Amino acid sequence: MQLYCNDLTIETRVSNSLIFPAKIMVKIHPDQALIPRVSVAEEDKSSLYLTTEKESFTIWMRSLVFHTKGCTVFDSKGNLIYRVDNYNSNSCSEAYLMDLYGEVLFTLRQKKSGIFKSWEGYNSSGTRFQLRKSFKISPKCSSSSYKVVMGSGSDDKQSCYKIVNRRSMFAIEDGSGRLMAEVKKKQSGINGLELGDDVLTMMVEPQVDHSFIMGIVVAYSLLKCKL
Repeated sequence: MQLYCNDLTIETRVSNSLIFPAKIMVKIHPDQALIPRVSVAEEDKSSLYLTTEKESFTIWMRSLVFHTKGCTVFDSKGNLIYRVDNYNSNSCSEAYLMDLYGEVLFTLRQKKSGIFKSWEGYNSSGTRFQLRKSFKISPKCSSSSYKVVMGSGSDDKQSCYKIVNRRSMFAIEDGSGRLMAEVKKKQSGINGLELGDDVLTMMVEPQVDHSFIMGIVVAYSLLKCKL
């Protein structure tokens, strides 16, 4: 199997119960002497995930662990950045967005209120959001939207984000309508062919926390029953 991260090709091979991308095995099971863990004291965690320019990520909507649901995220250089492994493949009411070391960055939990479902995400630094479908009638029948409300619970524009879903792609916007990220099916850099429904490209705009964006993407995928 091959995945394309921009102009890079990642070959994968199977070993026991794991699927290991051959070129990034050290990043999945890192040698601590080779890849030291960055502590909070060394660098502010929030700055580790803040984009300085427009960045591209490849989302593979599969877990690296066999018989589990989840997703795996690579940066434009083919480095493993995020992963989600759901060991309960029959149902899921809770999931975890992890970094390459397995450290939980966002905990995501399903919330039910009557017949409506939503997903809540939060991290250790206090960031909290809730994702739910927006029931406002859109003049464009070809699109649907989802609202991301931050921890205050307020519906004012300053504390809300929006996911606009258009056919095979969706965009994440802030309360003022500024584009923060866009996700669509990934195309091969060789012939422009789509690589399938389970391989996506995520483009994140400058000065955006891509771990927060990925938390929203995972919550959205869970709400749409794609994880």
